[in-house]
Amino acid sequence: MKTKIFWAFVGVAIVATGCIRTVSGTRTGAIPFLKDQVEGRYLRSVDQVYQAAVQVIQTDGTLVTEFIPHDTTNTVRALQAKVNQGDVWVRVAAVDPKVTQITVEARTRGGNADIEMAHQLGKEIALQLSR
Repeated sequence: MKTKIFWAFVGVAIVATGCIRTVSGTRTGAIPFLKDQVEGRYLRSVDQVYQAAVQVIQTDGTLVTEFIPHDTTNTVRALQAKVNQGDVWVRVAAVDPKVTQITVEARTRGGNADIEMAHQLGKEIALQLSR
């Protein structure tokens, strides 16, 4: 009886963790329904904000990939990185010609939300833009 309860619990745990969609448009295995992203808007061009994000990521961690999501135009760029053994995704999109929105999403190695890391990276990108 205990074995059946154990396997039922394992089945529920597997179903509860699943694939989520990241801000860059890719999918990853993680625990859904947790706040894991922060947003910011800046009066800068997409290129300036994206370069600031790349510099911060290269300083704090390792840049894994850079790409333009397929379902968007060239005014949207994204990157994936590893920071402190966790996964980070950054999306930079033009709201209008003068305003750019950045979304930073961070997850721990186990798939839990890491809102503190996302917030920290968002602040560092803002500071990099002010220089």
